[in-house]
Amino acid sequence: MHTGNVILIAIFGGLVPALFWLWFWLREDREHPEPKGLIFITFLLGMAMVIFVLPFEQLARAKIQDQQLLTIIWAAAEELIKYFAVALIAFKTSQIDEPVDFPIYFVTAALGFAALENSLFLINPLSLGDGTVGLLTGNLRFLGATLLHAVSSSLVGISLGLAFYGTWFQKKLGLFLGLLTAIVLHSLFNFFIIKNDGENFFGVFGFLWIVTIITMLLFEKLRRMSEIPA
Repeated sequence: MHTGNVILIAIFGGLVPALFWLWFWLREDREHPEPKGLIFITFLLGMAMVIFVLPFEQLARAKIQDQQLLTIIWAAAEELIKYFAVALIAFKTSQIDEPVDFPIYFVTAALGFAALENSLFLINPLSLGDGTVGLLTGNLRFLGATLLHAVSSSLVGISLGLAFYGTWFQKKLGLFLGLLTAIVLHSLFNFFIIKNDGENFFGVFGFLWIVTIITMLLFEKLRRMSEIPA
């Protein structure tokens, strides 16, 4: 397959699921939607963060032999870099003025990150003429990663949203607990996929869907909090 076609198909394959999930999560804030321009910039910055985190992950792979530790470090690096994307853009504006806004921006950055990461994942099988293999096999991690990034980052935003009306200490604690939870979830997902060579993917993916449902319920709680005057 021609290199140009490979890149276009890979980008399309990475963007479509990410944009679908972005549309899905943005519906949670449909009463008071965020500026589309800021959402777009946050999404692009989330994509850009892949470029910065990949060299670090490659360096960690070369230096660390313990697979479990490496999995945790990779998860932590990705969750922290996605947080940085939101802090760099959304936190610098006055648009975050209600609890539900936090997870909206975190999910947006995460889906931008997942879009480029998944596109890069697809390039190799497509260049070898294995497009079907790239989409349906490879431990199916391509399909799970998009939802994983959205849910794990949303947990950081939800923690910050729950502490929206709290003290400075409560907000910092919310950030710490949110990042910790996101890293643990991300690590567990990757660990079980890698450990069993993807054989239990559907079991892990089912667990991820349970977490997604809980996340949606927490979104609803934040939306109700947003309707209460500070």
